[in-house]
Amino acid sequence: MSPDLTVEPKVRILDAAADAFMRRGFADTTIDDIADAVGATKGLVYYHYRSKFDIFLAVYEQGMQRVRERVEPSVTRPGSGRERLESMAVAHVVNLMDDLSYHHVVHQGVRHQESTALKARQRDALIALNQLRQDYELLFRNVVAEGVADGSLRDIDVGLATRVFLSSLNAVDVWYRRSEGTAEDSSRLARAVVDLVIRGVAADTA
Repeated sequence: MSPDLTVEPKVRILDAAADAFMRRGFADTTIDDIADAVGATKGLVYYHYRSKFDIFLAVYEQGMQRVRERVEPSVTRPGSGRERLESMAVAHVVNLMDDLSYHHVVHQGVRHQESTALKARQRDALIALNQLRQDYELLFRNVVAEGVADGSLRDIDVGLATRVFLSSLNAVDVWYRRSEGTAEDSSRLARAVVDLVIRGVAADTA
């Protein structure tokens, strides 16, 4: 697919890098790979970013900003804790499907934080970005706690429930592949995923 030259170069670089990091992993992706995908020279890439690792960090940060912007409006919307949690979860999954490669990069960043191959400066940068992910998780944790308090969620270990819940949502990136479907198709699939995660598969015998 030819790059969209109407998009700002830095955005094209990050989009191309995210796709490359998802397909090849960080170690096996080269600046040439990214430049070729952008339809530009390595010089243009280096004009905006000093190194491949700086691109990786920028992709990670952009991924966290995008998902937070999509989810945050649901945090304070009217409704019970469960209703807001469901709305947040649907927004999260839709964003995951829209920005699949960015989510993969965030997960790579979490896994690579303890890598001995990283320099101290690089590891510190990843730790700072992983704090953004932890702050994002806290949005969900707070709403789960509010759901327990208002009775719309059962009395559960809030920390454990939040991690299991988000892990279940994030597992979508293991099997989801981009399609030519509409935005409504993505929203419908996201709602189905969230319904399964919240309600499970057991029949309601009450």
